[in-house]
Amino acid sequence: MTHISRRHFHHMAMSAGAAAALGMFGRGVAYGAPGSGFRAMVGVFLFGGNDGWNMLVPTDSAAYSAYVSSRQTVALPPSGVVPLAGSGLGLHKAMASLAPIWDKGAMALVLNTGTLATPLTKATYLSRPDLRPSNLMSHSDEQEHWQGLRAQSVNRDGFMGRLHDRMGSSGVPPVISFAGNNVALIGQQAQPLVLPSRGVLSRYGTGSSAIDAAIGSFAGGTGLDDLTASTADTVRDAYAMTAATGAVLGATGSVEAFFVDPATGAALTSDVSQQLKRVARMIEARSTFGHTRQSFFVSQGGYDTHDAQVTYGNVVAGTHANLLGDLALALAAFYKAMEALGLQDNVTAFTMSDFGRTYRGNAQLGCDHAWGNNHLVIGGGVTAGGVFGRYPDPTLGGADDISNEGRFLPTTSQEEYLGAILKWHGVSDADLPYVVPNWATWSTNGRGPIALYG
Repeated sequence: MTHISRRHFHHMAMSAGAAAALGMFGRGVAYGAPGSGFRAMVGVFLFGGNDGWNMLVPTDSAAYSAYVSSRQTVALPPSGVVPLAGSGLGLHKAMASLAPIWDKGAMALVLNTGTLATPLTKATYLSRPDLRPSNLMSHSDEQEHWQGLRAQSVNRDGFMGRLHDRMGSSGVPPVISFAGNNVALIGQQAQPLVLPSRGVLSRYGTGSSAIDAAIGSFAGGTGLDDLTASTADTVRDAYAMTAATGAVLGATGSVEAFFVDPATGAALTSDVSQQLKRVARMIEARSTFGHTRQSFFVSQGGYDTHDAQVTYGNVVAGTHANLLGDLALALAAFYKAMEALGLQDNVTAFTMSDFGRTYRGNAQLGCDHAWGNNHLVIGGGVTAGGVFGRYPDPTLGGADDISNEGRFLPTTSQEEYLGAILKWHGVSDADLPYVVPNWATWSTNGRGPIALYG
């Protein structure tokens, strides 16, 4: 008997949901949100658990010394860090292409963020296991917790999908993934549009002309019973949507020119760059689809760096540097494309990941599963020079470490982080408890969305 993993099961279930979404073409209500003008949010999920402690490194001399002492085998040398003026932090050298965006005041840093069901201290974490996120440090669970915003339960729908529920849509859904089916995209009523990151969309694409002809005949059939006719309508609408999106993605727009390596002029070929290029094309074509709000999900995998995160003798190189380099080039190209469209303040790109890594490096030149993590937010009119949250005490076993390895207790919840982006995107105060199920916990007692936007 073939074993089906829970993650694979979710993918299959959501594929069925995505097919249902295709049936909404030409139906539904107008998509909109509070506030004026166009806005889009672009979530970039770094699957595997990005090492945010080497993505953002303290540059103050005392803090850097503590960083080196605790990180040990994976600590970057000063020459491997690009300082971000006024922040007390620097980017991994591989991400140098993002430094100009910081200098423009168009990038913000969010520190030590993670999944939390309720505010916790180290003492409370140790004494109250019932208050912790369920299956903490499990890839599949923490991915769902980030995307569904329920830290102690199963997530069958996510924050982008529930946003779509409240805002409605007609025609091509405004919630779009170029990274497959993921919990973040699924609503309780609405479903996303899932598109490939490469290749041309075709009407049928089964590879069999006989099967394609049969499908086409069925979709255009007459004299069908009600159930069969409804199914045929869904197939017909799917064809129309394929034609609409295929025309946009198959054409050459103005944004392609920005997706090149500035050092060589060569076209960017990483999958994350291809996904973001297609996001840029859909944003460029927003009026074609009648979208005033769009939500996108893209991803990059490979961040489960238990070993070979760095290269022996050259810690600035290795698996992590390669991943961060591709990510930075893609994000920088995407921002330049938005600038060219005059939409740099109308589009927010932001990172998410399963969890952070242990501050202490291991003997295999990697680091292990942890909790709190650092993230980047680009565009959308973010507060210039904004650094949000608190960098943890790097002492192993110290006040912020729930272990002796540097597994830091988050001091900013994912709701406070993502909630700020959702409010900017236009989610009303009345709808926030639906879109963010645990909103009441993070909007009272002095808590609330971080002040990401100026």
